[in-house]
Order: sequence, then C-alpha cells, then structure tokens
Amino acid sequence: MDIYDSCPELCDDAYRIRLIEPRDAEDLLAVYGDRLALPFFNSDNCHGANFYCRTLHDVQESIKYWLIEYHENRAFVRFAVESVETGDVIGTLEMFRREADDYYDDCGILRIDLGAKCERADVIEDILNLVSVPFMIWFDCSKIATKAPLYAVERRAALADAGYVAKRQSLIGHDGTHYYDYWQMLRG
Repeated sequence: MDIYDSCPELCDDAYRIRLIEPRDAEDLLAVYGDRLALPFFNSDNCHGANFYCRTLHDVQESIKYWLIEYHENRAFVRFAVESVETGDVIGTLEMFRREADDYYDDCGILRIDLGAKCERADVIEDILNLVSVPFMIWFDCSKIATKAPLYAVERRAALADAGYVAKRQSLIGHDGTHYYDYWQMLRG
C-alpha cells in the first residue's frame, strides 16, 4: 500500500484520523489561531513558518498547501484529528518518512498540533496509541519520533505512557540547524 495513492483512516471510540479536507478550516481556526497552542506546534525545519493563522483565509491557504504536498509532491500527509463525540476537528497530525544523514534516518516524523484545551496527557496518549503502530507500517519506517519541549509537561507524560523515550540526539535540519527535544518509539 502506498499512502500517497490512497490515504486510509483510523478510528476508535474517541477519534477519527483522516486526510485533512478544505471543510476542516473553520474548526482548525480555533487550533491554529490559538496563541496558547502555538508553542506546542513543531515547526522544526519548516523554513521559519510557525503555523499561526489569524484568519479563516490563512487556514484555508494552509490546507491547500498541505494537500498539494500530499497529492502532488508526496512529501507528507496532514491528517485531521476529529472528535467522534462532537464531530469537531480538534487538531492535525503530520507524518512523513525521513531519510537523512543523522540519527533520525528511516524515521517517521510525527507532528502533533492540537488546540490548547486538548493539550492534555489523556488526549495525546489516546491519539498516540491509535496512530503510532499503523503510521510506522504505512510510512515503512523503523521508528517514529515527535517533539516535546521541556515545558510540554502533558505531552511528555503522554509520550512516556505510550512507550516513547526521550532522545538526546539532535535532528539536523536542511540548513544544518540542530533541533532537540525529540521522543522516539521503535517498531517492535
């Protein structure tokens, strides 16, 4: 299966994980327009972008870009995280397989962007438990890594409970910048 030819979905009692769609823009304005959520977004190696969106138009443009990167460039998949209970999109996940000359070669990089009210250990752990193993299979990688800075206390607790381990190794960006605070799970 090639995830760039057909993007599968994951679902449990709490969350539905699916390819992002233009109709998600209004819900995602509450996420990407939330200044309290901004410090938790992983913009490492994203050419200075921080993903803060002030208007609905900004979110719509981001979604267009993400879909081009998926459909045309096959660079990454941006998934919507939809609450089964409410039907609202509470955030996004980005995933891609990284090939590099550093510790994070053959590694799936998972970006987790949630609204501030969902930046809780229970929410993040539920999402990680739903996606971690399938993502490693879908993206054909031996490990998966995600960022959790020191101040992301809830996220770090969720990662530890979901089987991720904090790593000292830096992820080296395209321009040679070293990025830290990554946690990793190995394919078992």
